[in-house]
Amino acid sequence: MKRMLMHGHGELLQTAVQEDGRLVEFYMERSENSGLVGSIYKGRVVNVLPGMQAAFVDIGLGKNAFLYIDDLLHPHLERQPEQKPLIQQLIRPGAELLVQVMKEPLGGKGARVTTHFSLPGRWLVFMPIAGYVGVSKKVATENERNRLRQIGERLRQGEEGIIMRTNADGEPEQALASDVEQLRSLWNGIRLRAEEASVPSELHREAGLMRRVVRDALTADMNELWIDDASRYEEAKALLQELTPQLVHRLRLYDRNADISLFTEYGVTEQANAAFQPRIQLDSGGSLIWDETEALTVIDVNTGKYTGDTDLEDTVFKTNLEAADEIARLLRIRDVGGIIIVDFIDMENETNREKVMNRLAERMKQDRTKSTVLGWTRLGLLELTRKKARENAVQQLTVRCAACAGTGKKTTTI
Repeated sequence: MKRMLMHGHGELLQTAVQEDGRLVEFYMERSENSGLVGSIYKGRVVNVLPGMQAAFVDIGLGKNAFLYIDDLLHPHLERQPEQKPLIQQLIRPGAELLVQVMKEPLGGKGARVTTHFSLPGRWLVFMPIAGYVGVSKKVATENERNRLRQIGERLRQGEEGIIMRTNADGEPEQALASDVEQLRSLWNGIRLRAEEASVPSELHREAGLMRRVVRDALTADMNELWIDDASRYEEAKALLQELTPQLVHRLRLYDRNADISLFTEYGVTEQANAAFQPRIQLDSGGSLIWDETEALTVIDVNTGKYTGDTDLEDTVFKTNLEAADEIARLLRIRDVGGIIIVDFIDMENETNREKVMNRLAERMKQDRTKSTVLGWTRLGLLELTRKKARENAVQQLTVRCAACAGTGKKTTTI
């Protein structure tokens, strides 16, 4: 049983996804500060840094956006040989150009932008300048991947590129063609606005959380979508009728006047509060110690009260397997991005080490955000990465402590 729950309160929209009653994803967004990732701007190059092979671009967000050379070159140019051109050969201060936000401003850093434009639809992603067709690795069979690839080649024009999303699995060519036409029209409109727009200007704002969730997360295996806000219920209903009319009957309106709130009724509040703690208890009695820094996230696995039934190696192995399952779930709930280091309990058996790594990699395949399990380091730590594009729920729900300045420790006077 897979269920999505949306709680609206004023400008705030919180979304939770449960599988068999267990929380697996959590998002939140304020409508007055909706996500910038995917938005397209007409900007002006402020500075070019040859030593960093990068440039800063004014797109009107206060802090200048960062444009790295690999995000400036188009893929078909990058495949040209040997030596890349220098960034100062490609772009100069004062130049005007279109850029798309690929990472929101985080902390003291400005947004990261690219000229590799991509516009997501219900079934596919349209890239105006890419020159290839890609298919999600999560599409079930090789025959279906080949079918989608052939359709993509028929649909794209000139240097356009198309990536078939997992949702495209089994969809007829007519539906995919409609998606392409809509996105191509959207891109043409952006280009026309760019010709007349001043600098800096926003040309296209990516969809807010409601539309992104309905477009990207509400798939055929979602049994129910509950919303406790009448206006947002009507918005979701209209979006479903536009994007996926066959799923409209799964939409439910929760009574806001009920004695128990939607999130309390389905246990979301309790589960989310537990998931956001620095120490997370495992069912066996073991625990995870979770520490997020600006550079990386560190997770420490402990046996805690679990003593096992046979020997030490078996106890450690079972705890690590359970931890791998829980870490994959919590990474989705907390929407952690960047470098992640997991300090599993030391195992002597190399086969067990591989099984734990493979277990985590297998569970991470359920994650819609791109992630990569890199493997064990020489110090016996497991390293992985997860794409980071937006401020996550933990960052939005917490503020820096005035007493300890965010260290978690308060130093007494020396």
